[in-house]
Amino acid sequence: MSSPDSRPPLRVVYLGPSGTFTELAATRAPGAEDAERVAVPSVDAALAAVRAGEADLAVVPIENSVEGGVTSTLDALGAGRPLSIRAEVLVTVAFVLAVRPGTRLVDVTRVGSHPHALAQCRGWVAQHLPAATTVPALSTAAAAQALAASAPGAAPYDAALCAAPAAAAAGLEVLAEDVADNAGAVTRFVVVSRPAPPPSPTGADKTTVVAHLAEDRSGALLELLEQFATRGVNLTRIESRPIGTAMGRYTFSLDCEGHIADPRVGEALMGLHRVCPQVRYLGSYPRADGLAPLAPAGTADADFTAARSWLGELLDAGEPRRG
Repeated sequence: MSSPDSRPPLRVVYLGPSGTFTELAATRAPGAEDAERVAVPSVDAALAAVRAGEADLAVVPIENSVEGGVTSTLDALGAGRPLSIRAEVLVTVAFVLAVRPGTRLVDVTRVGSHPHALAQCRGWVAQHLPAATTVPALSTAAAAQALAASAPGAAPYDAALCAAPAAAAAGLEVLAEDVADNAGAVTRFVVVSRPAPPPSPTGADKTTVVAHLAEDRSGALLELLEQFATRGVNLTRIESRPIGTAMGRYTFSLDCEGHIADPRVGEALMGLHRVCPQVRYLGSYPRADGLAPLAPAGTADADFTAARSWLGELLDAGEPRRG
């Protein structure tokens, strides 16, 4: 019998190439500190590798404090074979403006980077490079590599917005540091596996689901939101994505405070199941910031447990205890 030490290391794929903020998040992924890390070119490729069993975990960006949800991740998690979010990682994001050696700021007419990076630096570019246009790339590090690898005069852009390590690895020169419209911007990454039971509750957890509206009618979204509001469950993120079958048809990606094992969260999810034609549970996992939810009066888990006990006594035809 082989010993636990003889097991192969976890294989973790992440949005690459090397030097991306996603790679940094992958090095911090809980339980995967000693894993084999492999860069892939896109979010879809990362999640496909997990679905196919070619990787144990994928680390992908899901939300940014400036630009909101990463639509490629939301769409990929909401469709296809189910996956499970196991953890989240928060990374403070700071960019540099990287160029080929010898390029001056006045020479920069095109700036390349990942669309979310471009959005986070839109104001800085408008102020310092008012005549420059922006060019999307697969990732911040890919932008740096493409700039460095292009023949003189054939580069897709003159400068790349990327992390400082990516600029150094590509042999680029840094023209400006701390490039951003909002200092301290944070990107949230999720660690994704094939379907598995959620980690045990910690008291400071988050749950992610995707829910379709039953129909396009007045009050349909309110009915969905009431499942959380009436149980005192706070939503930390809600974003709509088109289903794609017709105009006006949407699915909603939601994060809420709490764990599926918490009575009030479990009841909220059961409520969703009653009013929505399709609900995809993506997982309950510890919050990266460790913040515990504050339940409004009457909606703490103990309140739900007490109410269920009271109802059970009534069904047993006994005299219910007061309180």
